[in-house]
Amino acid sequence: MSTGKIGVTTENIFPVIKKFLYSDHEIFLRELVANAIDATQKLKTLAAFGDFKGELGEMNVKVAIDKDKGTLTVSDHGIGMDAEDIDKYINQIAFSGAEEFLAKYKDTANSIIGHFGLGFYSAFMVSKKVVIRSLSYKEGAKAVQWECDGSPEYTLTEIDKADRGTDVILYIDDDDKQFLEQNRIDELLKKYCRFLPVPVISGKEQEWKDGKMVDTDKDRVINATEPLWTKKPADLTDEDYIRFYHELMPGNEDPMFWIHLNVDYPFNLTGILYFPKIKNNFDIRKNRIQLYCNQVYVTDQVEGVVPEFMTIMEGVIDSPDIPLNVSRSYLQADRQVKQISGYISKKVAEKLDTLFTEQPREFEKKWDDISIFITFGMLTDEKFYDAARKFYLVKDVEGKYFTLEDYRKLIEPEQTDKDGNVIYLYTTDPTAQYSYIKAVQEKGYSVLDMQGQLDGHLMQLLESKLDKTRFVRVDSDIPERLIVKKDAAQADLSPLEADILSGIFRACIPEVEHANFIVEYQALSPSDAPATVTQNEFMRRMKDMAAMQPGGGMFGDMPDSYAIVVNTAQPAVKKMLGEAVSALEGSVKPLRDDIDRLNTEISDARKAASEKKESVPAEVVSKENEVADLRNKKESLVDEWAKKQPVIGQIIDLALLQSNLLKGQSLSEFIRRSISLL
Repeated sequence: MSTGKIGVTTENIFPVIKKFLYSDHEIFLRELVANAIDATQKLKTLAAFGDFKGELGEMNVKVAIDKDKGTLTVSDHGIGMDAEDIDKYINQIAFSGAEEFLAKYKDTANSIIGHFGLGFYSAFMVSKKVVIRSLSYKEGAKAVQWECDGSPEYTLTEIDKADRGTDVILYIDDDDKQFLEQNRIDELLKKYCRFLPVPVISGKEQEWKDGKMVDTDKDRVINATEPLWTKKPADLTDEDYIRFYHELMPGNEDPMFWIHLNVDYPFNLTGILYFPKIKNNFDIRKNRIQLYCNQVYVTDQVEGVVPEFMTIMEGVIDSPDIPLNVSRSYLQADRQVKQISGYISKKVAEKLDTLFTEQPREFEKKWDDISIFITFGMLTDEKFYDAARKFYLVKDVEGKYFTLEDYRKLIEPEQTDKDGNVIYLYTTDPTAQYSYIKAVQEKGYSVLDMQGQLDGHLMQLLESKLDKTRFVRVDSDIPERLIVKKDAAQADLSPLEADILSGIFRACIPEVEHANFIVEYQALSPSDAPATVTQNEFMRRMKDMAAMQPGGGMFGDMPDSYAIVVNTAQPAVKKMLGEAVSALEGSVKPLRDDIDRLNTEISDARKAASEKKESVPAEVVSKENEVADLRNKKESLVDEWAKKQPVIGQIIDLALLQSNLLKGQSLSEFIRRSISLL
């Protein structure tokens, strides 16, 4: 028997390990099983090289619980350790046996997992004592037992042990008795060890007998030792990929398609990424891609390894070259990670391009499910945008799909304005904006269906990328002004007529919650609607995008801004304007003349005071108050007359109804007025 001190620089090392080394205490089981796998794989490698000539026997790892003794044991039949190995790899913390082994057998070593030499000590996070019983594969080796209670003191003794390999026995702390429950251990093994390359045994298979589940004599193997991503794509069928997907994501619909990754230079990377069905509900649920290191589960936090837009994909990535922190619980960003991320992005783009090129009809069928994924990628990854613009599809309101290039060729002849800009007309709600769509279609224009929640951002991107390109929603203006081919016809109203026309329509606009209206007028076709409600494209788009941000920002707090465009050439409007001028000219014109006179006097007085660097005379303030009173009086006269004219309210309400803005009491009043006008 011998005693000694573990080679650490401070006696506080165990509290540090226990509290801070690993972000989650359950990691201990992954580390111990990984070590056992390493020991097994090392022996296989030695046998392959001829450095071990004995019988390998059963090469598996076993996890066993003894509730009576309060122990959890991880056993292997691998390389084992003698006293010298214990001293070298256990007593010297952070001296990794895997690193040394890999240096010797780097070209053919089978999946050696460990890198840091700290994994074993995670056992002390949940244990009050840890015992190692081991017999080395070396000829003539003596079995040894190492024991430590979590202090720097240990004991090392020779023992009798018949079988080669190592048993790590954990005497579980009172606070961690959950790790003596079979269900809990099985849960962790399935999470971290379900794809390890050596069979991992935990408990027994069960069967239904005498009204309950009972253990059989057959060992229960937790893991699949040859997961799908380790196999050649040529050897797999679609059914294999779909079956594996449902193992990863039980309960999900079948994936649309998948990518099998397999690269060995300039880094090692394998895996399978699936495209799940995603509708326009933009729900980026992360943690659906699992990261493995030599088939050991590491994390589902893969930001950085895959581009952000691919976090809505599902599947597995396995790479020994992704740098991990010391606990193998999360990633460390470096140049290699960026290379891997770029490679994955490239492979996804190539897969989509191949599908589009070879199966265009199938690609169209999948488009509504994958468009949000591709849109997100184009917005966040410049290189992906460059690749995706060839296969990105837009859909018109008739349900036809086009590439960006083909659609531009289609609309360019008819939808180019007088300044050479190609105008892409679109709708965000084909039902609510139906009348606007029909109006522009009657002019021979095409309309895109852009209902996606990222489409507003995409339109801004395309406007910046494509030469002389503008996106305009169909309800943002009257059809004649959506694509301006020539200067618009003037309404040809006198200042008095314009003032009265604006006034009578402003007076009859009902209250619409969180909305402001201005009145415009233009001479359109006599057969066009008497008035149309439009919404400024820039302001509406800013508000739509602000609505996706937390808090909404400046634009999110602003009311919606609309214009009521009055058609001065429409017979009902012409008649109404004539009646209004006849009724109001005598009372309104003198008020307008007085306002104009006073404004001229105010302007002259302010200019003179400014030139003399004097303060504004008191009489100017008096005249400004007088102007305000005159304006109020004029507006009152116009309001009083307008509100007695049901036709004005009817024209406005028809325009609001067309825009889905007439609701509640205003809608009810419109219906009553319509009945009375019949």
